[in-house]
Amino acid sequence: MPLRPVQVNIKALDPSTVGRFWAQALGWGAHNTGVTTYTGPGGGLVWPERDGLGIDVVPVPEAKTAAKNRVHIDLATNTAAHQEELVARLRSLGATPADIGQGDVPWTVLADPEGNEFCVLEPREVYRDTGPIAAVVVDCADPWATARFWGEAVDWTVREVTDDRAVLRSATGTGPYLEFLRTPGAPTGPDRVHLDLLPYPGDDKAAEVARLRALGAADLDVGQGDVPWTCLADPEGHEFCVCALS
Repeated sequence: MPLRPVQVNIKALDPSTVGRFWAQALGWGAHNTGVTTYTGPGGGLVWPERDGLGIDVVPVPEAKTAAKNRVHIDLATNTAAHQEELVARLRSLGATPADIGQGDVPWTVLADPEGNEFCVLEPREVYRDTGPIAAVVVDCADPWATARFWGEAVDWTVREVTDDRAVLRSATGTGPYLEFLRTPGAPTGPDRVHLDLLPYPGDDKAAEVARLRALGAADLDVGQGDVPWTCLADPEGHEFCVCALS
């Protein structure tokens, strides 16, 4: 059975600070789980979330060096006033304006306290029921090929495909979208932000990892050592992890 996306994984020098930022930004709770800081919409430490994606901020020894991450989060707003208020609140929490060459656009590009870019979108009807996270956006060279891999890897369905964009969402019609955008010259890994996937209860993690390899995923060594999760990369080299139920 395909895997389910369960969280956005963000690497940080100071996971507590970055985790608290995202918890306050989204109106969620922050929970220190060992060395990581987890935030999710459930209000308590609920993992995996029933609907939507959590955010897990994990410690790394290196600061962000890439000019732009290949994966970022888009935040939803309901009105122009809401967008303006949210941007102001995020800046008061420590977000800073970010210039990634976006030019004159109706959305606002910001960066979290360690420089990870994200967007505060203008109101869009398509994101009205997603919750605070509208989409997880992935830069890639070939959106359709990348979405084809992910459509087979996870239990989300392809909702839209154009020459420059491919979109997936949970078959339940809830939570954020997963969007692949054609981005010429996008940098290659290591990725500062990636998705974590989880098998369903009763499914075999090793069999799922083998299935992903057969679909084109490659093993990835990011210095993880002996851990219960498996690090892989999709056919374009985007990092992701297959977690295990504890």
